[in-house]
Amino acid sequence: METAVWHLADYALKGVQLGDGVPLLLVHGSLCDHRFWSAQLPVLAERWRVLAPSLRRCFPERWDGRGGGFSTGQHVADLVELIERHGEPMHVLGHSRGGNIALRLAAQRPDLVRSLALADPGGDYASGLFAAAGVPAPVAGGERNQFRLEALRLIREGQAEAGLQLFVDTVSGAGIWQRSSARFRHMALDNAFTLVGQVEDGPEPISAKLLAGVRCPVLLLGGERSPQPFPAILRMLEHQLVGARCVLLPGVSHGMNVQRPALFNRLVGEFLESL
Repeated sequence: METAVWHLADYALKGVQLGDGVPLLLVHGSLCDHRFWSAQLPVLAERWRVLAPSLRRCFPERWDGRGGGFSTGQHVADLVELIERHGEPMHVLGHSRGGNIALRLAAQRPDLVRSLALADPGGDYASGLFAAAGVPAPVAGGERNQFRLEALRLIREGQAEAGLQLFVDTVSGAGIWQRSSARFRHMALDNAFTLVGQVEDGPEPISAKLLAGVRCPVLLLGGERSPQPFPAILRMLEHQLVGARCVLLPGVSHGMNVQRPALFNRLVGEFLESL
């Protein structure tokens, strides 16, 4: 695979670029980097020019949690600049926290996004969005953030494995950390201190006004076994985003693109080819 560096005004995003054609931007989630998409890159690159950057402060940068720069707003701004420098709009695929970032990108700069595929998008949303969709609102972000604080405490005390296990099992389901591949666990360890940025980050919850800015076709993907808040978020977004299509991948949890890559790749490919 071709390693790539995208030079922004004040930072160099590093990752992988592969393939030719219309560009497709992949946005990874928490504790991850461009390596998260290893099962997607060679397949999707057969049809599209795939760009998979590591977000600011993520591997290969070895961040110690000091100096800032890891925030939702910064990551959205970085992707805006990346696309603008590229010179044409992109299809965008985001997973988990990366799905939230991708959604904000599409809402804030609809001129830069051709289509949007969101796999279990996370983050905070205005409670009224769930009420309007007839969906019980998940636990508020501040309360849910307690597990991140505890995970970060363990990491800072030198118990990185225990902290990461708490984080991953809370987000994806009990026992997922132990069943994860050595490759995934190594990636999470490389990005452990990005939890500092997540704990300190406090973006404004996504509102109905922001969602109204999304004007492109939308595909929503979920794991059949994904824990809350992801099922509630998917149902709410399916209601709020006109024309959005939602598909659940059977038998898998939050890491659906890793657990069932062939099906995940096929669903994304069929969506993009239908546009």
